[in-house]
Amino acid sequence: MRTFNWGIIGLGRIAHKFAESLQLVPNARLYGVASRSLDKAQQFAAQYNVAHAVGSYEELLKLPDLDVVYIATPHSEHHAHTLLCLRAGVPVLCEKAFALNTRQVQEMIATAREKQVFLMEALWTRFFPSTHKALEIIQSGAIGKVVHIAADFGFTAPYDPAARLFAPALAGGSLLDIGIYPLLISKFFLGNPTDIKAAGALTETGVDMNCAMSLAYENGATASLFSTLAATTDTTCTVYGSEGKLLMHSRFHHAKRLTLERPDEAPQDFFFDFPGHGYQYEIEHVQHCLEQNLVESPLVPWQFSLELMQQLDEVRRQLGVIYPGE
Repeated sequence: MRTFNWGIIGLGRIAHKFAESLQLVPNARLYGVASRSLDKAQQFAAQYNVAHAVGSYEELLKLPDLDVVYIATPHSEHHAHTLLCLRAGVPVLCEKAFALNTRQVQEMIATAREKQVFLMEALWTRFFPSTHKALEIIQSGAIGKVVHIAADFGFTAPYDPAARLFAPALAGGSLLDIGIYPLLISKFFLGNPTDIKAAGALTETGVDMNCAMSLAYENGATASLFSTLAATTDTTCTVYGSEGKLLMHSRFHHAKRLTLERPDEAPQDFFFDFPGHGYQYEIEHVQHCLEQNLVESPLVPWQFSLELMQQLDEVRRQLGVIYPGE
């Protein structure tokens, strides 16, 4: 069995979770880490027994046996760091949101296609056993025709204009950070909407604190989606069908429990336990794609990420959120 050597660019909180998850995949090894601070890289490497710690992203890409890089920098940097890797011929798993806007995503995809190098947005939700089961239940017709989806994600973040979540220069706001989850789960289950209506409340820095989205679909279904940095919400997803409903319990984007309810039947629970944080599922999928010499994932293809970003762009347009340089 081939062992894949992973690199990580950007060593914040999510990078630690990813590093811990790598340890759960037998044929995955954290081989190199990069930060603009060499000291930070060295501390991270010591914690996870990593062979190479470097103080520049370019240096990481020169490591001879590097197989794939996970990009965990702020949203605002995803585009530049993805292009850096792809142009060096290094496969990329880039954290969501994929980039700032559709134009950047188009350039990332075009570069991956031109260089024939693997690229995938890290939509880890797609790879959880609970998500697979939810898709299976919906596609089987167990709840009939999907009529409506209600999904939310919110937590209370102390307001700090300089913090990543509230800084326009770092593509802050609830939408790109957590609102993407209700949006992508509705896309998994219903595809692309024909109409999007968005309303929200902006912070003093001009990013969204609250974001409410109403979506309509060609088949007559609708969705009500919400994200906020001002309150802790249930963070559940309920799929209402003509013959029942499916509840993805909190937190729905990496659910450990689903409940299927049908008229005149006892509710049916499905439980899913997994070790650690759960990033191992997308790690295994990326490695499977690389073993098959694929340049894009069949489960999160480039077109999916492009359409998702187009929806995020439309919501931001309606909210009036514009990032520097756009």
